[in-house]
Amino acid sequence: MMSAARVCAIAVLALALAMGIGRFAFTPLLPLMIRDGLLPGNGGAWLASANYLGYMLGAAWAGSLALPAVRQLQASLLGIVVLTLAMALGESLLAWTALRFAAGVLSAWAMVATSAWALQALAQSNRSGLAGVVYGGVGLGIALAGLFCLFAARPGVGSPRLWLELGMLAALLAAAALFLLGPSPPPATMTRMDARGSIPRGCGVLVLCYGLFGFGYILPATYLPALARTFVDDPQRFGLAWPLFGMAAAISTLLAAWALRYANRLRLWAACNLLMAVGAVLPSLWPTLTAIVIAALLVGGTFMIATMIGLQEARARAPTAPTALLGRMTSSFGLGQTLGPLTSAAFAYLPISSGAALDFALQLAGLGLVLSAVLLWRMAGH
Repeated sequence: MMSAARVCAIAVLALALAMGIGRFAFTPLLPLMIRDGLLPGNGGAWLASANYLGYMLGAAWAGSLALPAVRQLQASLLGIVVLTLAMALGESLLAWTALRFAAGVLSAWAMVATSAWALQALAQSNRSGLAGVVYGGVGLGIALAGLFCLFAARPGVGSPRLWLELGMLAALLAAAALFLLGPSPPPATMTRMDARGSIPRGCGVLVLCYGLFGFGYILPATYLPALARTFVDDPQRFGLAWPLFGMAAAISTLLAAWALRYANRLRLWAACNLLMAVGAVLPSLWPTLTAIVIAALLVGGTFMIATMIGLQEARARAPTAPTALLGRMTSSFGLGQTLGPLTSAAFAYLPISSGAALDFALQLAGLGLVLSAVLLWRMAGH
C-alpha cells in the first residue's frame, strides 16, 4: 500500500499543476496580456469564461470516462502541460479561447480524479484527516504561479514568453508527480470513476449552495491582479495580490482540518461564505490597493475551505457511491463560475463605465455568497 505521505505529495503536486497553472495561471497573466495589447475589450472575461465552461463540462464528463482515476490523472497532467505551452504560440482570441476551454476540461478531470483517488487512499490508511494537506496543493500552486509571474515579469519580457516559461514549470511539476506515482500504481489506486448511482434526497440545496459559491468567488479570483494594476502599474507590486491569495488558500486548508474537529461543517462553510462576500464586495466600495490586499486574504483564505467542505459533505451524504453527487456538485460550481465573468461582460454593455460594470458584478457575487451562507446555516440546524 502506498504511504500516506507519498499520496499527499502526489496529490499536492497534481493539484498545484492542475489548479494553480491549468486553471488560475491566467489570472496573474491577464494584466500583462492587457499591457501587451493582446486582448481586446472584454477579451479577458471571454477567456476566463471559456476556461470555467470547460471546467464545468469536464467535471460532468469525468465520471463517465472509461479510465481508472489514476490513469485519468496522468493523462490530465500531461495535457495541461501541452496546453500551457501552446498559450505562448496563440495569436488570436479564438485560439486562446479554445486553449483555455481545453485546459478547463483537463483541470476538472485532474481535480475529480485526484479527489477520488487521494481521499480513498488516505481512508484506506486511516489518515483521512490529511485531506487538508491534499487541498493545500491548490493554494500552493496559485502562490507558485503568482510568484513566478511576479519575478519573471522582467522589463521587456512579453506575456507569450511568460506562458512559455510557465509551461516549463508545469512540466517540472508533472514530472515530479508522475515519478512519485510510478508506472504501475498498486491495484488499490486503480479505482474506476463511476458516475452512476442516484443522488441522495435533500441534496438539491447543497448543490445550489455550491453553485452560488462558484459564482461568488470567481470574480475576485479572476480580477484581483487586474484591479491592483489600476492603482499601480509596476508588475512587481500589483502582482503581489495573487501570491497572497494563494498563500492564504494553502494555509487555510490546514487550519480548516483542525477547526473541523470542533466546528459544525456546514456552519463553518457558511461563515467562510460570509467572509468571502466581504472580500468580493470590498474593492467595489473602497477602491484602494489596501482593499484589494484585504480582499485577496479574505477570498483566498476561505475559498479552498468551502471547496474542501463541499466535497467532504458530498462524500458524507453519499458514502457508498459519492461520484454522482461529486459530479453534480462540481458541475454546479462550474456553472456558477462560468456565469461570473459573463455577468461582468454583460454589465459592460450597459451605458456605464467598465469599472462600474465590474463593481456591480462584484456586488452581485457578494449577494450570492450571502444567500448561500443563509441556506447552509439553515441546513445545519436541521
